[in-house]
Amino acid sequence: MTEKSDKVRVRFAPSPTGALHIGGGHTALFNWLWARHCGGKFILRIEDTDLERSTKEYEQTIMSCMVWLGLDWDEGPDIGGNYGPYRQSDRLDIYRDYAEKLVNEGKAYKDGSAIIFKVEPGQDISFKDIVYGQIDVMSDGLREKDSDKLKDIVIIKSDGMPTYNYAVVIDDHLMNITHVIRGEDHISNTPKQILLYRALGWEVPEFAHLPMILGRDKKKLSKRHGATSIYEYRDMGYMPDSMFNFLALLGWSAGDDKEIFTRPQAAEWFELSRVTRKAAVFDFDKLNHINQEHLKALDPLVRLSMVKPFWIEAGLDVDSHDDKYLADSLTLMAGRGQTAKEMAEFSDYFVSFEPVKARWNAEGIDREKLKPFFADLFSHEWKAEILEQAARDWVSSQEGAKMKDYAMPLRFALTGMKVSPGVFEVAEILGRDECRRRLEFYGMI
Repeated sequence: MTEKSDKVRVRFAPSPTGALHIGGGHTALFNWLWARHCGGKFILRIEDTDLERSTKEYEQTIMSCMVWLGLDWDEGPDIGGNYGPYRQSDRLDIYRDYAEKLVNEGKAYKDGSAIIFKVEPGQDISFKDIVYGQIDVMSDGLREKDSDKLKDIVIIKSDGMPTYNYAVVIDDHLMNITHVIRGEDHISNTPKQILLYRALGWEVPEFAHLPMILGRDKKKLSKRHGATSIYEYRDMGYMPDSMFNFLALLGWSAGDDKEIFTRPQAAEWFELSRVTRKAAVFDFDKLNHINQEHLKALDPLVRLSMVKPFWIEAGLDVDSHDDKYLADSLTLMAGRGQTAKEMAEFSDYFVSFEPVKARWNAEGIDREKLKPFFADLFSHEWKAEILEQAARDWVSSQEGAKMKDYAMPLRFALTGMKVSPGVFEVAEILGRDECRRRLEFYGMI
């Protein structure tokens, strides 16, 4: 187990040029887990030097997505901290000052209004990555494409904006970042950043690069695989707890076949050394399973609060029922429905009879055969176990009768569906009067 320390400082540094996508959410989550595991600090920094594409709206969306996932930060542009500003656009003077320092020391030179860091040959810029192990690189490998000439590093562009590889070094050092945890596509940037750390005389942080996330076809996750924004999953009815749980398992294992867990448990168990190098596959079946398990474990009223918006979206009058009735109906649904949206679709008949009428027209039903059965059923106490026993007793008293020939029409009349929870449990929750109303509509009593 890692020794707890308040000195661990990690950061998530998104560019506000779009919504928080799966890869970004995954990176943010692993940084959060490491900070919480070590008792350290999780910092949110906004890298908004792409002035044309960065917007405050995207910045707010990213923050809202992080809040939805439960990734609270200890310092950031909205709450401040001792190491701000936390937006790169507010730090331009800092970048310019250090660039001028490098120029004055002969380590960088000006080319017009741009400032360029000079890469010297023969420098060993190897590093040990916590996930990928030893990565050996020499500065001689940083060459111009199809050339023997070493490629110097632009640090300030001609428009006055810092480049990524430069600004990230300045920010991470000045914010006392101890561990840089980011996607494996940044491994190639690390040697350049190490050169800049050394040139400025600063200690190099530890690096941990996270595995790429692939679709089922083993190609890089993209829109062709489905939703890519974290918020799209929220709108599809996935829970933040289950999305957190699922993302944590992409490239990391809690051990002992633990698949369903809470945020505190994940933080307790998390170790960077157990992050795998192997690319992680975004498996919708696994996400659905995890979401279903979290849905089942919810407090009934909390589950109701997640499902209710989807009933309303479908035009159902949820205000015509009290919350206890609606919550009880969802508890009966148990594992049916892998998302809140699916659960709403599978349970609409508890809210209204209208969806039932739209789904089933009772075509081919022998009403005269059914009437004696239902007449007997309504003579009993309206409890599921009593109704089921009464139904079995009645069917067994009729020569050649089969339970399904009576239970199936009842199920269709009450739900409009071929599959539902136990039909007598459904009948109990709907209540005697509502069941009578539905059967009367179909002419069965």
